[in-house]
Amino acid sequence: MKKQEIVTFFKSLRDHICTEFESLEKSKRFERESWDHGHKGGGEISLLRGDVFEKAAVNFSEIHGEMFPTDEAKGPFFATGVSLITHMQNPYAPTVHMNVRYIETKDTFWFGGGFDLTPMGFPFEEDTQFFHATAKKSLDPFGLKLYPEFYQNAKEYFYIKHREKERGVGGIFFDHYCTGNSDKDFAMVKNVGLKFSEAIMPIYQKRCFIPYTKEEKDLQQQLRAHYVEFNLVYDRGTKFGFNSGGNTKAILCSMPPTATW
Repeated sequence: MKKQEIVTFFKSLRDHICTEFESLEKSKRFERESWDHGHKGGGEISLLRGDVFEKAAVNFSEIHGEMFPTDEAKGPFFATGVSLITHMQNPYAPTVHMNVRYIETKDTFWFGGGFDLTPMGFPFEEDTQFFHATAKKSLDPFGLKLYPEFYQNAKEYFYIKHREKERGVGGIFFDHYCTGNSDKDFAMVKNVGLKFSEAIMPIYQKRCFIPYTKEEKDLQQQLRAHYVEFNLVYDRGTKFGFNSGGNTKAILCSMPPTATW
């Protein structure tokens, strides 16, 4: 396993997901914007504002830094990953988040990531079961203990303490994942990334074109506010991005275009 192999896969995953999302739009396409990191490297924002996706961001980054930005490690580091978020025009279509990342320091390396689903007022049990079944399918080839562990991680991590509720209906989440077999670990992360589209696209094909009312849109806006609160108060990726000198626009792509308090 080499860093360039990981970077190449993450870029191809970004392209694949963008193509999948664009298939739901009649004419709108992602617009891309590159940015440079202050030390070395940078990234690319892929942003879509369309008729189905009120806002979708599928971002890639590859950065080097002199000092690790949190107390998880020390010294120089390398970090690369793909992070995405969707905010849908139709309130019946849930928000979805996915992230896969690789971090390397002088002494160690690890993978992190996962994906989770957040209905904005209109949860469907069949969608939740399908989403989780696909997540499980992505992990089972690498050990039957992974899905229960990563499921519980997500349940605990995506919890809005001040509202005493989970952010959505869960998913999978892992961090500092390193078994000692880097090739197997990378294969697992690749499978998670590739299965993501299988988990969300059938849901969007069912839910994005359901008629809705202004009152239902208003409820979506209220729940979007809870999403904002989690991302600004608790999300590790937001903190890591700011503290590592990342691109502010890319970091805040996770914010919905509108929300109501």
